[in-house]
Amino acid sequence: MQLKTLTFAFSLLAMSANALAVDGLVQQSRQDQKSEKAHQQVRESGFKQTEAQIRAERDTLLAERKKLNEETDRLSDIFGKNEQSLAQLEDELRLESGSLGELFGVVRQTAKDLDAELDTSVTTADRNQHTDVVKKIVDAKALPSLKQLNGLWQGMLEQIQASAELRKVSVPLVNGEGYESEVEAYRLGSIGLIGEQGYLAWHGDRHVATPYLKQPEHAPVSSQIAALSESGVQMAVVDPSRGKMLAQLAHTPSLMDRLAQGGVVGQIILGLLAIGGVIALYRGGKLLVIRQQIQSQLKNPQQPGNNPLGRVLSVYDKEQNRSVEALELRLLETIVDEQQGLERGLSMLKLLAALAPMLGLLGTVTGMIETFQVITQFGNGDPKVMAGGISMALVTTVLGLVSAMPLLLAHNLLSTQADAIRNILEKQGISLVAAEAEKTGSPA
Repeated sequence: MQLKTLTFAFSLLAMSANALAVDGLVQQSRQDQKSEKAHQQVRESGFKQTEAQIRAERDTLLAERKKLNEETDRLSDIFGKNEQSLAQLEDELRLESGSLGELFGVVRQTAKDLDAELDTSVTTADRNQHTDVVKKIVDAKALPSLKQLNGLWQGMLEQIQASAELRKVSVPLVNGEGYESEVEAYRLGSIGLIGEQGYLAWHGDRHVATPYLKQPEHAPVSSQIAALSESGVQMAVVDPSRGKMLAQLAHTPSLMDRLAQGGVVGQIILGLLAIGGVIALYRGGKLLVIRQQIQSQLKNPQQPGNNPLGRVLSVYDKEQNRSVEALELRLLETIVDEQQGLERGLSMLKLLAALAPMLGLLGTVTGMIETFQVITQFGNGDPKVMAGGISMALVTTVLGLVSAMPLLLAHNLLSTQADAIRNILEKQGISLVAAEAEKTGSPA
């Protein structure tokens, strides 16, 4: 019985504790709900404020858009009215100007031509009063004024008059070292300037003169022009292209430049030509002297001298007691010895004449190889890149042929002279053998 009572008591205590715990949880839940509700109210108030700001900004932007649309409509109306006014003004201008538009085109084209002439003509060295007016007409966007039109034809008249003048002018000259000095020169119309160095190149854009790199033969100088001007005779050698031919003259290679393009092979060919020339001159002079000695010896055969014919004659007088066969052999031996002396150096001339064109061919092959190497490295787009190898190939070929022809001619002439002297010696030898045979009565 007591046990049941205790069990009941414990049950009551447990139920009381559970009831207390449930009450605590309920109170805590109620507090949490209150806090959450307060937090939600704060967030809702923030959202409402943000929404109010966004609505205000939207209203402001809508008001600005409305103003912009109104301004756009107003400007569109103004633009349309301006277009109508511009079209009316253009029609009025077209009616009032008539053919002035075409006249303006002609005037402007004429001004451009005159301006281009003034940029390059030497007349601007002292006759350039209307240059500014011409340039204004060229740059103008509207019809030229009457003053500008007068300046245009006056400028044309000035250039026409200047083209017929031989006039002394003072121009700034820039020398090869870059120093500028004021010099006196003579202007030959619109053709060119002549100073003490000869012709001067005029640069109208910088208003300075420079000497040409290469002057033509018999080029006039300012002192000669002064003498001509004082004498009243105005004659001088001029460049009708007004400097273009003189400028190209600097690019024309001289003989030494051509020879330098031949390279090492060209120098060897020239060396062979020089050696052959020395041999030809020496042997030619030697044979000429021998020919004169033989002619003198033929006039006095009784006194043999120190010459080929004299040595042949001395063989006949050397031994009296001999047979005709022995005399013939001695004479033949002497003539053969003299022939070797006469033909000395001719074989070398023949060899040099054969080597020269072969070396020219070698230079041709070498130049073409160099050309192909350049093409391999840089391509064939620029002909100037290939000019060096081609020049070497052609120059060496020309040098080989030019060297071979005089050497062959010299060899032929000297061989002819040597053969002529040998024929004289043989003829005299045969006559001596015949004379000896007649003396001894033996058959020759």
